Amino acid sequence: MSVVHRTPLNESKTFNELTGSKLYLKMENLQRTGSFKIRGALNKVLSLSDIAASRGVIAASAGNHAQGVAYSAAKRGIKAKIFMPEGTPIAKVKATQAYGAEVVITGESYQEAYEAAVLTQQKNGATFVHAFDDYEVIAGQGTIALEMVQQCSELDAIVVPVGGGGLISGVATLIKNLYPTIKIIGVQSTGALATYNCYHGVGKTRLLKVGGIADGILVKEPGELTFPIINRYVDNIVSVTDEEIAQAMIMMLEREKMFVEGAGAAALAAVISGKVRMVGKHVGIIISGGNADLEKMPLFTSLANSIQSTSKVG
Repeated sequence: MSVVHRTPLNESKTFNELTGSKLYLKMENLQRTGSFKIRGALNKVLSLSDIAASRGVIAASAGNHAQGVAYSAAKRGIKAKIFMPEGTPIAKVKATQAYGAEVVITGESYQEAYEAAVLTQQKNGATFVHAFDDYEVIAGQGTIALEMVQQCSELDAIVVPVGGGGLISGVATLIKNLYPTIKIIGVQSTGALATYNCYHGVGKTRLLKVGGIADGILVKEPGELTFPIINRYVDNIVSVTDEEIAQAMIMMLEREKMFVEGAGAAALAAVISGKVRMVGKHVGIIISGGNADLEKMPLFTSLANSIQSTSKVG
């Protein structure tokens, strides 16, 4: 079953000159369903026994995991029910429905949608496909790292957006076991710093509220399975603001002709803003998704302009 694309690893002269590094953009926005999430979802769905598959799958997601689960379930010919939080970009909701899944909108954030999904799963016996806290999902996400080192053998570091931690856990596990000299750096939005706080031992590790334009990584608490992996293998975690994320989004659109979502631009934002400085190094950056809400484009532009007016970058 050929489903997952081997996405390109693009270089950008513009971003190289801007940062003084050799940047390699892993374009998961060009992945099937528009996000890396299909990798972990497919790995989980294909691992199910026939009996488990016959009961269908349930998931909770801000959008990209939802599409990955819905698409994977459709490929296997099983039912999928997806719980999505209020405020999820309408494009992601419609795309999930288009793949054949039943969508339930509930809760202000991923956490509330997750809790509702778990209650339903306990009643109907379907398999819960967690967005990040599942070893088969984590392993699927790790295939990104394998592709990256095959596409560029000179990588000194990989910068990864972090929500619940499934992506960075998969990437870090593979890299640190096979290529331990490569640095792994996580990036969180300042609107949802649970993993950042836990990693650095500061602030709250379970958040009451999260918010911002990077909806794909707005998670209220670290994963039970993912955080020990992050703590063991990840070299550092930094944070970026909405303004910095928006700037990266606009620059990707203007200079690379790619429209990426907030979470997808977070890792690039960390490098452009100087939160991650690796002058002269070969740095892989995971552009994790491209399912941005076009209706919010004026907001992205306004945020980007607010930082460009006081920045040397422009």
